[in-house]
Amino acid sequence: MAMAMNELTTTKLNADSHLLLDQPLLKVPNELGRKNFKTTQRFVEHEQKTILNTLKATATASLAGSNPLESLDGMITRMNTLKRKLEVLQEEEKTINAQSRKRIQHLQDLYEIPSLADVKYDEWSRVRLNRLLVDYLLRNGYLESARQLAREKEIEELVDVDAFVQCHKIEGNLRQGDLTQCLNWCADNSKSLKKINSNLEIELRLQQYIELVRTAETQKKVEAIIHARKYLTMHSDSEFYYKAAGLLNFPANTEADRYKELYSSDRYTYLASLFLRTHHTLFSLPSTPPLQIALSAGLSALKTPSCHSSHLSSSSNPNSTSTSSLCPICSIELNDLARGVPYAHHTKSFVENDPVVLPNGRIYGRERLWGFNEKLGWVEGKVRDPTNPTEWYGVEEVKKVFIS
Repeated sequence: MAMAMNELTTTKLNADSHLLLDQPLLKVPNELGRKNFKTTQRFVEHEQKTILNTLKATATASLAGSNPLESLDGMITRMNTLKRKLEVLQEEEKTINAQSRKRIQHLQDLYEIPSLADVKYDEWSRVRLNRLLVDYLLRNGYLESARQLAREKEIEELVDVDAFVQCHKIEGNLRQGDLTQCLNWCADNSKSLKKINSNLEIELRLQQYIELVRTAETQKKVEAIIHARKYLTMHSDSEFYYKAAGLLNFPANTEADRYKELYSSDRYTYLASLFLRTHHTLFSLPSTPPLQIALSAGLSALKTPSCHSSHLSSSSNPNSTSTSSLCPICSIELNDLARGVPYAHHTKSFVENDPVVLPNGRIYGRERLWGFNEKLGWVEGKVRDPTNPTEWYGVEEVKKVFIS
């Protein structure tokens, strides 16, 4: 009975801990839906104001005897244009809602799985692994490969291909010196950027200012001053504004480190990196790919000191044909990857029957230790350490371990 209870505890699924890495799964469509709603609201309010003003002007003009038909035709054209825009936004909203429903159902499926041993858990885990792979490919710029994998595994509604495509497009434009799309993105997400105290927009405005000053033309410098008064004074740090103002007195080939840095072309790389960090923060996307986080956690959970001893198991030896070791960390594929991760922190210990301890502190079951030495060939009065077969100890040095 106790064994059955122990097995149940071991295989019981804790859905909440499994979903620690999956917050962006719902955050991204929620943010996209909010943006879609705000865009719709802006279009309607703008056209409503314009139409009402035009209608009042037309009514006044018609009382004065002018023909209102031309003005009415103009209003009808504007309303038809608004209708087409709203239809596009409505289709986007339907897509976002479908994604949200699919993702909520995907997460709910996990809560309906009672045990890690359930076949449904294996199926759910495979879907999750495919999601993590697509996310990794998207983050590293393999957009078409990510799209094909999502299509093949039928998880297109569980991944954010379009969001990453737009992200990489803006990043690429920034690296090439084009700020336009990024500034438009900042305008679309202005309220959200204020909530996270982002300095992305003001850094972009500073770059515009730098390019105006770089020309060294008097007219351009006047434009730069106007630009600075409009956009750069909003920065809370006065030092930032003074530094920008000082740039007017230094040419583009200056050797002054303070201003040479501003004129450097490396600023576009900095802006691209800043945009990526801001984009990921806005959508609650971790800076490290979830696949890497999950892999590191898995490697750490399985890693033991023996996995990186001076004499590794046969499965980590490329010249060995034996596959007796089942330790994933000792395998050729994962051994180097696991070298930098910490060892597992186990709250429970599992000890073999009749444990004994060697002088080096390693503990083995007596039967397994004797069996290992039998395979290698007994030397009378001597015992080898299974982890490091070059270490020999006297049989009298092997001590019985008592668990308290």
